[in-house]
Amino acid sequence: MAGIEEARLEDVPLEWDTPLFHQARVQFEQALPYAAIAPAVAERLRYPERGVMISVPVRLDDGSTTVFPAYRVQHSSVLGPTKGGVRYDPEVTLGECAALAVWMTWKCALLRLPYGGAKGGVRCNPKELSSAELQRLTRRFTSELLPIIGPQEDIPAPDMATNEQTMAWMMDTYSMQKGYAVPEIVTGKPIALGGSLFRHEATGAGVVMVTERACERLGTPLAEQRCVVQGFGNVGGIAATELVAKGATVLAVSDVSGGVHAEEGLDVAAMHEWVRGRGSLAEYPHGDKISNAELLELPCDVLVLAAREDQVTAENAARVEARLVAEGANGPTTVEADEILAERGIVVLPDILTNAGGVTVSYFEWVQDLGRLFWTRDEIRAKLAEKMADAFDRVWELAREREISLRAASLVVAIREVAAAIEARGLYP
Repeated sequence: MAGIEEARLEDVPLEWDTPLFHQARVQFEQALPYAAIAPAVAERLRYPERGVMISVPVRLDDGSTTVFPAYRVQHSSVLGPTKGGVRYDPEVTLGECAALAVWMTWKCALLRLPYGGAKGGVRCNPKELSSAELQRLTRRFTSELLPIIGPQEDIPAPDMATNEQTMAWMMDTYSMQKGYAVPEIVTGKPIALGGSLFRHEATGAGVVMVTERACERLGTPLAEQRCVVQGFGNVGGIAATELVAKGATVLAVSDVSGGVHAEEGLDVAAMHEWVRGRGSLAEYPHGDKISNAELLELPCDVLVLAAREDQVTAENAARVEARLVAEGANGPTTVEADEILAERGIVVLPDILTNAGGVTVSYFEWVQDLGRLFWTRDEIRAKLAEKMADAFDRVWELAREREISLRAASLVVAIREVAAAIEARGLYP
């Protein structure tokens, strides 16, 4: 693989120049020699097509007004409308959204979904806002996005600190402007508004589908694996449940309050019940308390990273004792950490493949909304399993054929899909 120093990063515009975008660009540049695409096409894919910075004024409950910075980035529309989440977080930046939009493009292309990548967010602390304030924030943000979103233009979805209620507010705001219900404007909605069955479980379930298939290829059945899961939200919590259902042992899990570890295995169902009643794993009475940092270094067979970016880094990668790392979050392993893990023989299941279950079932939701025809939970799970297996097999075979990492192979497969569409469409005018 090309080293970090060889990647073309000197021309990154200042507004995109953040560590996460740097990571996405390095990964792209390292995969390019294996993708064998035209230089002009590569240059087109280095940057997003559009990045919008927005000021979102919101009247707070005390009568004062605050203006929140917000962003929406659309990386590529060559395969179809852009698709990606909306996050509410104090650290949201344009560069972060750009990196996540790039990864979403590769994710959609890898799964052969007719989408390009997008990502957006509002820089705020949602924990400090009331439900009424969050609703006003969401509706004003949606109104500001009206010129650039639409069912055939850009389709938002939930992400960090947003949920189906957020999507319901976005859908209603957009629909009120159109004068009729437009459920296909967002995905991740409540079932009552055209949401899809199995959408809530899709990302976590997809992580385990990919992990199980990798274990089969490595000759180590998932049912025999001892697993650690960082993150106990929509992705990590579902992944932990799915792992137990497959017969695996979950040794440790964590959330923002810290982690819990038990060598004999945890009662994941009881932990879900605890979190539903109390909001976090804090004060959970069973198992040993550990920090998130300690959790990452526990001896195990499978480590699922389902929290946020930059968790395994150059500082701690040498102490990771898993045999297989599954990226349920976006960008949880830095470029430097990737190299260390590879040198140690630790297999990494990359984010653009492993956590693609969410966008795949979002695609199913969009298709169902457009056709006003809905599928059963079992039908959706079966369709998801088929898509994830197909993507995994294509990546695995290329990685073995070219003797490259699964991350590089995933990127090469995705880049080739997008590049083929660009070549076929040509340059306008």
